[in-house]
Amino acid sequence: MDKKDPVALTDRISLIDGFDMGIAERTGTYVINEENLTIIETGPSPSVAYIKEGLEKLGHQLTDVKYIIVTHIHLDHAGGAGLLLQDCPNAKLVVHPKGARHLADPTRLVAGAKMVYGDRFDKLFAPVLPVPEERILVKGEGDILEIGQQCILEFWDSPGHANHHFAIIDPGSNAVFTGDTAGIHYEQLAKEGINFHLPSTSPNQFNPDLMRTSILRMKNEGFSRAFYGHYGMTDKPGEAFGQTLEWLEIFTNEAESALQAGENHFELAARLKKHIHRHLRSLGIEDNHEVYMLIELDLMVGAMGLLDYLDKKKDK
Repeated sequence: MDKKDPVALTDRISLIDGFDMGIAERTGTYVINEENLTIIETGPSPSVAYIKEGLEKLGHQLTDVKYIIVTHIHLDHAGGAGLLLQDCPNAKLVVHPKGARHLADPTRLVAGAKMVYGDRFDKLFAPVLPVPEERILVKGEGDILEIGQQCILEFWDSPGHANHHFAIIDPGSNAVFTGDTAGIHYEQLAKEGINFHLPSTSPNQFNPDLMRTSILRMKNEGFSRAFYGHYGMTDKPGEAFGQTLEWLEIFTNEAESALQAGENHFELAARLKKHIHRHLRSLGIEDNHEVYMLIELDLMVGAMGLLDYLDKKKDK
C-alpha cells in the first residue's frame, strides 16, 4: 500500500495522512462516510493536497463534502480550512464558539504561529485563508450534528490544550475524536504493539487542571475507540487516557523544577526526554528509534507551553 493511501479504521471511518511538516503519521484527517460526508481536521494548508487525493482514492468528490469539523483552531489542525473550503462548495465549517471569529479573520492566529515558528512559518502553514462567515457553523457543549439517519455527532467542550477546543462523540463507533486535549498517540509505536501517549502542552492556553478534567470525562465515559489529531486510533482508550494523565503529572512536576532552577524550554525538554527514554527502554525501544524525531518536536513545543503556563500562574 502506498503511504499516501487512506487507511480504513472502521467500516465507515478512514484516515488520510496529511504529512504535516513533511512527516508521515504526524497529523491526519478523518473521513466519516455517512449520508452527509464529513471530514474531521484539515491540518495546515500544505496538507490540503493530500486530503483531496485521499478523498479521490476513497471514491468521493469534493462536491460530496458537507461538513468539515476542526477540533480547535491551531494551524496544524485548522490552518487549511479556508483553502479546502474553496474546493468544497457544498461544505460548512464546524468550529468551537471561541474559535469561529479567528477562522473568519486569521490575523491573530498567523501572528501567534509566526512567534513560535519564525521563518519556517510559510513552509509549514501558508497560505492561511479566511473562512467566509456564512460558511461557519458554531457548535458548543452538548450541541449535536446529524450527518446521517443513524449518526448524530455530539460536541463536548474540552479545554486544557486550548480554550477553543471541543471533542466529537461518534455514537456509531462508541468513539471520541479527541483533537489534542487527550494527548498524542504515537502510531509508530502502536504498530509495534506499544500503546504510548503523551500530553500535548503547547502554548499559550495550556492548563493542566482543565486538561485533567477533560481527559477524566472521556475516560469515565467508557469509549471503545479514540481518534487522535496526532495521529491515528487506539482501541484501548481507557489505558491511553490513563497514560496521558500520568505523564501530565511528570511534565508539570519537571516544569516546576526547571522553573525553580532558572532553566529554559530546551533544558526542560531534555529533562522530559530522559524520563521518556527510560520508560521506552524498559519496553524494548532503542534510543535511535524513528519515533524520537516526533517526540523531540512535541517536547520542544510542549516545554514552551509548560513554562508559559507557570509564568502566567506566578504573575497572578
